Amino acid sequence: MTAAPGPRELGAFLKARRAQLAPRECGLPPADSTRRVAGLRREEVAQLAAISVDYYTRLEQGRVRASASVLAPLVRALRLDDDQQRYLYELAGKADAQPRRRRPPQRVRPALRRLLDQLAATPAVVLGTRMDVLAWNDAAAALYTDFSAIPPGRRNYVRMLFMDPVVRGMHRQWEHDARDAVAALRMQAAAESGDPELARFVGELSVQDADFRTWWAEHRVITTAYGTKHYRHRVVGDLTLDCDTWSSPDGSGQRLMVLTAEPGSPSYDALRILSSWTVERPGPGDRL
Repeated sequence: MTAAPGPRELGAFLKARRAQLAPRECGLPPADSTRRVAGLRREEVAQLAAISVDYYTRLEQGRVRASASVLAPLVRALRLDDDQQRYLYELAGKADAQPRRRRPPQRVRPALRRLLDQLAATPAVVLGTRMDVLAWNDAAAALYTDFSAIPPGRRNYVRMLFMDPVVRGMHRQWEHDARDAVAALRMQAAAESGDPELARFVGELSVQDADFRTWWAEHRVITTAYGTKHYRHRVVGDLTLDCDTWSSPDGSGQRLMVLTAEPGSPSYDALRILSSWTVERPGPGDRL
């Protein structure tokens, strides 16, 4: 009878897998001449998985058995495919705890798409369950950025708020807005605890941005559906806009975010200027 695999076999697999990954694949800075190991360092895997370096080191050394709760973060951190994930859970003796498969991409409801197009002079976007930007109108592109130029996998409102210099720079109260965005994402994470893409996204941003890592660890949550945004646009200058968000009634978790200004105000006039721009409309595949 063959003996069941133990912690040493699991540790060997973890070590081999991290050696196969280039830092750039995981959203980390490219390797430089000072890097002494092939692939990822132990501390980088620990950061991506949101676990302590000491705990991960003991896992690799076979000195501790992996709990079911730590396996899913390791799957995401090490970019395991379906076969590798199944193998990891078998090595850990947790085959019954293996999570469900990745969810299909979110699609925008046709009614929401039509509503976006009819809000010609009003910036509006559809946000998905991970705060991905699923769709937008021309006014939103003129206000924020050319969403169609961003790869769909990175077209996320929170990611842009932290990592896109144009979007980040236009927020006059960036820290306030960024902290609220993290709190809203934290609330969403509680509702979508089985979503591997959400956990991977949180791990990547935690490595890439110290502020995000700190604010995520605070466990602050909000469900506010409205507020005021203060922007400094590169063309029309300062804007003060009311931001209102409505949830889709179909239970999909999608939300419509709309930005408006008080009629007759300087911000209202600025939005009219933005809406008068001739914006090249992206194809349907880029807008949905």
